[in-house]
Amino acid sequence: MRSFPKIISVDDHTVEPPDVWRDRLPARFRDAGPRVVRAPVKEMTFVGGRFAPEMGAPGSEGPLADWWIYEDLHRPLTRLDTAVGFSRDEVRLEGITYDRMRPGSFRVPDRLADMDLNHVQSALCFPTFPRFCGQTFTEATDRELALLCVRAYNDWMVEEWCGTAGGRLIPLTLIPLWDPELAAQEVRRNAERGVPAVCFSEIPPHLGLPSVHTDHWDPFLRACDETGTVLAMHIGSSSRMPSTSEDAPPAVGSAITFANCCFSLADWLMSGAFDRFPGLRIMYAEGQIGWIPYLLERADTVWAENRGWGGVADKVLRPPSELFAGHVHGCFFDDAFGLRSLDAIGAGNVLYETDYPHSDSTWPESREVAERQMAHLDPVTTERLVRGNAIELLGLRADGLWGPAASP
Repeated sequence: MRSFPKIISVDDHTVEPPDVWRDRLPARFRDAGPRVVRAPVKEMTFVGGRFAPEMGAPGSEGPLADWWIYEDLHRPLTRLDTAVGFSRDEVRLEGITYDRMRPGSFRVPDRLADMDLNHVQSALCFPTFPRFCGQTFTEATDRELALLCVRAYNDWMVEEWCGTAGGRLIPLTLIPLWDPELAAQEVRRNAERGVPAVCFSEIPPHLGLPSVHTDHWDPFLRACDETGTVLAMHIGSSSRMPSTSEDAPPAVGSAITFANCCFSLADWLMSGAFDRFPGLRIMYAEGQIGWIPYLLERADTVWAENRGWGGVADKVLRPPSELFAGHVHGCFFDDAFGLRSLDAIGAGNVLYETDYPHSDSTWPESREVAERQMAHLDPVTTERLVRGNAIELLGLRADGLWGPAASP
């Protein structure tokens, strides 16, 4: 059997340790910032694409969980946040504590050891408590504190989570979504210390924010364009997982998790943003790739035949498939159909991921899954998907590590 290239995963997750904000916020904000308490779970549901937990009073009946408290938000750690190491039958919708999760979820040395077990060299990690693009802080009332929380998270991400990992963990930061000028400043602040990517929402209007069809985001997009910062959009970063009805079980949403990525890509391709910002690049984490060929085919047809009345003739200056080829990356961890359609997507536009430590993760068999699904591909193409495209997109060193001072 041929040797298989070491994986660079562009979509893993960190579960933030309890002291991230307490250690980094100014003293006057430490009691108001995000903090962890242990309390019972009174009720927890996930129906119709919406997660609804309710914290019990201290001392009341109910299973214990560690809860993040911030303003009016009470958010428990759940088994879905960190499912690796447990059998599929044990992964249920339940609250957990830090001592009931795999330590690699929140400790760097243990994370690196679990990466070794999974043939993973480097990983880009999305947040948990802030949610996938920092919606937690966008929804907060105290904007001064929220901005400090965003910056504190970014400092922890760069200096501690990634800064102590020998280049194997790649920083992914947040922005204050409520202010595009502040967002631009945060992009530039982090780009100066080598951060290659920033979280963004797949569908901002679902968060009560302007769409990408306006010029509202231009200061932020300009900063990303000029610094080479990649926009990383994770499924669920619009705070609304796709579903079909209010009473649909979670399995329905899980089967169509790609849908928001599909809607989002249509937005971006018809927005004109890629012509205004020619260096802008975006990626869709955990969206899989098998749906992409038809959307590109349909978008090209609409652009060619209907752009006159479709409202895009004066701003979308090239075929959408051409825009996709130069600006967009799809990410997958288990998509045999997408790999059979690779010619229609573009081998240079696909990235691999492991989704550690979530319930969908292929850990510790990500290599085996990749070998099985990529068996029909030549070694050069496999290398591109598994690591080469990530190195190019994220500006990593040739050895796949982050940062000029990193050591293997």
